[in-house]
Amino acid sequence: MRGGYRPGAGRPKGARNKNRTKPAEKVGKQSDIPAENLTPLEFMLKIMRSPNEPVELRLRCAIAACPYCHPRKGEAGTGKKDEKAARAKIAGMGKYASMSSPFRVVK
Repeated sequence: MRGGYRPGAGRPKGARNKNRTKPAEKVGKQSDIPAENLTPLEFMLKIMRSPNEPVELRLRCAIAACPYCHPRKGEAGTGKKDEKAARAKIAGMGKYASMSSPFRVVK
């Protein structure tokens, strides 16, 4: 038999929550950058370029900002399949265009 009620199992009643936040010393010193009306991306780039910040913090900001600054190769819409579809669309115009469907009158 699995699961279900077991006497003495589980969290004790009245137990306090564990403090799972990191101490300020481990996260890094307070930023020297003044509080401005910046977008999150601008803020990360500013921290990344600041020589006063710890290297670990700058690296984490660079990794987090990377997807917003540099698109992936396939996401730009310039892949081989997109180019092939665009060429096929151009080739299908003019005298090679498909005929329109016949007009029918339904009573």
